[in-house]
Amino acid sequence: MQYLLLIYGNEKYWDTLTEAEKNSISQEYGELSGSFAKSGNLRGGNELAPVATATTVRVRDGKPAVTDGPFAETKEQLGGYYLVEAADLDEAIALAARIPSGRWGSIEVRPIVPHEPPPA
Repeated sequence: MQYLLLIYGNEKYWDTLTEAEKNSISQEYGELSGSFAKSGNLRGGNELAPVATATTVRVRDGKPAVTDGPFAETKEQLGGYYLVEAADLDEAIALAARIPSGRWGSIEVRPIVPHEPPPA
């Protein structure tokens, strides 16, 4: 079964770190991504650009309304994700617990609901 591991944290926290700390965390992420790939769990993943670059789209009465930034002000922002293959929720949680940002933020584990692709 596939799970999306959503990585949340306070973007401002990153700005408080030294370059050495940032490099160490980046190295941890590289090693973790390599480990996920080697074990066959990794299906995809990316870091997201800062929330200030986000655009929110809402459709009301058939008309799109576009605004800069995220939908709501929060203390934690979605900063990235891993799409993983895991045998069950317990394995997905174990994978999520290895993500460095879990030490200062949170990791949301969400099962993927499979859908058949539409006919071509």
